[in-house]
Amino acid sequence: MRRVIVRRSSVHGKGVFAMRPLAAGERVLEYKGAITPWHVAVRRHRRNGIAGHTFLFGLSDGRVIDGSCGGNSSRWLNHSCAPNCESIEDGGRIFIQAIRSIEAGEELFIEYLLAVESPMDEDVRAQYACRCAATCCRQSMLATAA
Repeated sequence: MRRVIVRRSSVHGKGVFAMRPLAAGERVLEYKGAITPWHVAVRRHRRNGIAGHTFLFGLSDGRVIDGSCGGNSSRWLNHSCAPNCESIEDGGRIFIQAIRSIEAGEELFIEYLLAVESPMDEDVRAQYACRCAATCCRQSMLATAA
C-alpha cells in the first residue's frame, strides 16, 4: 500500500498526505530529481519555474537536487514552523523521515530553513512568508527571518 498521496493543500498549492499511519522515525520518501550544480538548477528554475514553487534541495557537498527535473511527489512537501517530518542526508541522497507519529490523512511538513543571497527587505520577506498557521509560526520560511 502506498504511504503518501499528493493532493490540494490548505497551506499552499499541492501537499503530500499520509495514506496510512506513519511511525516516528520512519523514512517516508526520498527527495528525487536531477543532481546538478546550483548554477545549472537556478538557470533551469528561472527558465522553467512553476510560479510560486521552487523544487531545489541543497546537498552538503554544494550540489542540488532539482525536483522539477525527474522529481517525485516529495517535491510537493510544504513548509511548517512545526514540522512533522525532517530531511536526512545520507550518501548524497535526501530522505524524508517522520519526526513523530503521523495519522492517515495528515499532511506531511518539513521546515525549509531557506537562505537567500538578496539583501533582506520587505519584498524578500513577503516572497518567503510562511502560511503554516502553527502556534509557533515564525512568519517566514527563511532560516533567519531578520
